Formats: sequence, structure tokens, C-alpha cells
Amino acid sequence: MVGVSRSDRRQQAALSAALSGAVDLSSLKARAETATGSPNGAPAGAGEWIIDATDASFQTDVVERSLQVPVIVDLWATWCGPCKQLSPVLERLAQAARGSWVLAKIDVDANPRVSQLFGVQSIPMVVAVAGGQPVDAFAGALPEPQVRQWIDALLDALRDQMPGIRAAEEAAAAGGGGEDEPAEEPADPRFVAAEEAIERGDYAAAEAAYQWILEAEPGNTEARDALAQVRFAARAEAADPATIERADAAPDDLQAQLDAADTEVAMDRAERAFARLIRTVRRTSGDERDRVREHLVELFGLFPPDDPRVMAARRDLASALF
Repeated sequence: MVGVSRSDRRQQAALSAALSGAVDLSSLKARAETATGSPNGAPAGAGEWIIDATDASFQTDVVERSLQVPVIVDLWATWCGPCKQLSPVLERLAQAARGSWVLAKIDVDANPRVSQLFGVQSIPMVVAVAGGQPVDAFAGALPEPQVRQWIDALLDALRDQMPGIRAAEEAAAAGGGGEDEPAEEPADPRFVAAEEAIERGDYAAAEAAYQWILEAEPGNTEARDALAQVRFAARAEAADPATIERADAAPDDLQAQLDAADTEVAMDRAERAFARLIRTVRRTSGDERDRVREHLVELFGLFPPDDPRVMAARRDLASALF
């Protein structure tokens, strides 16, 4: 079981006190401490690490699964000789990964819609899908060491954004369990300074403190998540219900939609905020769409990953993007 450090608890308490009456942050949890499925913290569906996906099951087997852990799609055909070399390699690596990623095998002849979606021109083709979107790919039957290196690099790039990866890895390392509570960690003075700034309502000082930590430790997920929360706290403090009316009257005003979504979250109307930004994603493209998507993902980070509102909105976002 992943424990909660004293710094995590102080941070949550400070943010909750700072935003009392605006948005309740007492339910916020660090991503890494939230189980994504089974009781031992492994992703839902652990043990089903190799699946045969189809046109009909693609949304469930690939898009929705990829909201928790990466799904590596193996596009193959029965007549393809190199496919017969690559597929067993991917299957061995999927079994060894024990749920930190899922292998979805798709016969391109039997499933032409998926083949068309990925723009398949030659096989074997392997596509990594995360958060409902293709994020990397390669073609051809690479040797096992190169495939393993590609997968390791993919997991390293996504581990901080996808809690299911770390949960599966920790469950595998622990042999499927381990319920002992870890010893409480001593408070990190850098975080203490940031938390004290939050308690004073000095969000600018707290933001600067977290940014300083990240400059020294770019991979510090606690500081990164706390920075996003503090930035939202500052916006929520200035939330004006009138922004919602203005945004409703001007659906093409991108900044108005972002401001209104912040206000709705601050007013405990998260579902409305998520739906607003997903509608905006559908209406936009390019840099504007990326801006809205990033803002929405930041709002997701204010809630536990298993919050039903977040899970439903992530599925809707994947559908809007894919």
C-alpha cells in the first residue's frame, strides 16, 4: 500500500483551509496514492494484459483502458511473416510488465475501421495509445531489445501522468500486496515554506516555492501537483459567477470558457465545468484545442483519479479527441 507522507497531509490541509467556502480541496489526493482498480493497487483488469481487440470493442478495449495505463496496439495479419516474429515478443513483454501496460492485438484484415483510423500502410505496425490518443509508434519487426527499450522510454515519459503505471509496478514489486504503513517521513522544509504561504493566503509566494523545487527537481510530482492546485486556488479566489453568464453568451470566446469552467469547479459544479470544456474541445482545433485540453486535464488533477465525474469526463474527452 502506498502511504501518505506528512508533507502530503500538510499540503492538503493548507489548501483546504485556504479555499474554505470556495472549492473543497480536502478530498484531493496525490495521484500516486490512489488505487486505480483492484484492492492491491494494480490497474483494473490486471491479469488481462493481452487482449484481442476489434472494431466493435476498440472504444472499450483500447480508448477507455488507455485512460489508466498505456495500451500498445499490435496491428497484424495472419499472412504477415514479420508479424509472427514481433507478436510473441510483445506478448512476452506484456506478461512481464504485469499490467503496467496492456497489449491489444488487432487483425487488420478483420478490422478495417481500426486500420483506417491508424492509417496503416504496412504491417507489423505498433501504436502506443495513452489518454485515448496515439502517442508513439513504430513499424517493422524490431529485435526484442529495441522493443523493450521503446516500451521503457514510453513508460518513463508517461509514468507521472498515468497513476496506473506506477500502481501496477509497485504491486508487482510487492508481490501483490503489503499492507504495512510506512514510517512517517520528516517534513521537507521547502514544502513547509510553501504550505505556510498557502495558510497566509499568499499564493504567489507558494507558487514561487513550488517552482523553485521543480527547478531543482523537475521530476518531483508532489511539487508539480501542488503547483497546479495553488494556481487554481488563486483563480478560484477571484471566481465571479458572472463569468458563467458571459461564457454562455459567447461560446466562441475561449478565455471566457476557461474562466467559467474555473468558476464552476469553485462552485462545486465540476460536471458542468468538464462538459463545458469538452464542448469547447469539440469546437476548436490546433493550438486552441490543446490549450483547452491542457486546462481540462489540470482541473482533473484537482480530484482523485477514481472520482466518477473525472472518469466519465475523461471518457468523453477521449471520444472528443480521438
